Amino acid sequence: MLLKRLAHKDLAHKDLAHKDLAHKDLAQVSGVSLLIGRSARVVMRLTGVAGVVCALLVVAAAAPAPETRAPGDLPVARDVRLAGDEAKTRLIVDLDRKIEVRAFALANPFRVIVDMPQVTFAFPDKTGEKGRGLIKAFRYGLVMQGGSRIVIDLSKPAKIEHTQVLDPANGQPARLVLDLAATDRDTFMRALALNNRAPDRPHRRDPEPKEETADPRPLVVLDPGHGGPDHGSRLAPSESLEKAIVLDFCLLLRDKLEKTGKYRVAMTRSDDTFVALADRVIFARERKAALFVSVHADALEEGGGDAQGATIYTLSDTPSDPTAASVAEAENRADVIAGLDLAAEASDVADILIDLAKRETKTFSLQFARTLVGELRNATRMHKDPMRSASFVVLKAPDIPSVLVELGYVTNKQDLKAMTSEAWRTKATEAVVQAVNTFFGARAVGTIRPAARK
Repeated sequence: MLLKRLAHKDLAHKDLAHKDLAHKDLAQVSGVSLLIGRSARVVMRLTGVAGVVCALLVVAAAAPAPETRAPGDLPVARDVRLAGDEAKTRLIVDLDRKIEVRAFALANPFRVIVDMPQVTFAFPDKTGEKGRGLIKAFRYGLVMQGGSRIVIDLSKPAKIEHTQVLDPANGQPARLVLDLAATDRDTFMRALALNNRAPDRPHRRDPEPKEETADPRPLVVLDPGHGGPDHGSRLAPSESLEKAIVLDFCLLLRDKLEKTGKYRVAMTRSDDTFVALADRVIFARERKAALFVSVHADALEEGGGDAQGATIYTLSDTPSDPTAASVAEAENRADVIAGLDLAAEASDVADILIDLAKRETKTFSLQFARTLVGELRNATRMHKDPMRSASFVVLKAPDIPSVLVELGYVTNKQDLKAMTSEAWRTKATEAVVQAVNTFFGARAVGTIRPAARK
């Protein structure tokens, strides 16, 4: 009861956002003051993530039960706030109805994940970029159809003291309340191993691919990078997120490829949903893709110069240069950003790298990359070194020619203006279509795959 009163009254929306009462109130919770205090810190630093979780929960919990809703109407998370310090932190999300949530921790780096049914996050721009107490920052978004997630980055190890969604009461909306408490690394890892294991990662609910198809046309798989809680480059402006730029590009490219009548086209995601890196590769292999094109937008840290233009990457376990290595490292962090546990992911890497020695696949990938560079030169500005290679996870299908396209730099004003322009997208996608036509043109339909599926 004391916690409920605290969340609904003492930690009211305005109090958390504008007053220092939260810290004092959290410390007064009898019997669990120390634990909740530490939790509050975690929540404060996970403010971004907690806010997202709270907002999602708020949408689901705040709505009065008797209210009639249209079919498909989703819970809404309207506001999120943090309270506490580095000993204990609290995250609160206002919801329009009550929802079910599950919170768990992950290591390397230290994170807290809050999973919930699919919700609409109605938070202001830049929510979650700054934290408080134990919460360094947080992200939120759709991780699969029917499921949303808040990913909280911790400033240091913390334990989840308490998680609940409160019923609306006394004029206050439904609320998600997450309490975090500081702990040490050994205790965090021990609790993670014994009591707080993460559930299996969410898997896509795509229709099962048909074993055989009468359509002999080659299948092109388009892979818009990022999605859901993974917004892409953190240096992109909030009104031009990388995940949105590349999705818009791929949707238009899909339409143009299909319009030729020469290809079947599939997309790893066609909305703002997160897809794990390995699942993107599995998606293409299960469908026996003839070509895989992953699309991203690059960024350059402040002080790193003013790089510009598009770049085409192919796979290599030895990067072509330090810049290529850093780009691959950044893109390969997508699963961590979205709150996945990568402990079990490394076992396949060795086998995949061995398979990638197949010369035909590498040859075809390089052939398409060169063709694509040539066509894009006529449509957009290219980087001074437009062809590079590095160890990108999404390019590791051993039997599918694969490239990763960085359309330009979100940190360059001219590039960003182009990438968000409909006229530029039209011209650039037409160049990609021409490259695909050239790539397949010299081959009989259906013989492009260089190696048989296992």
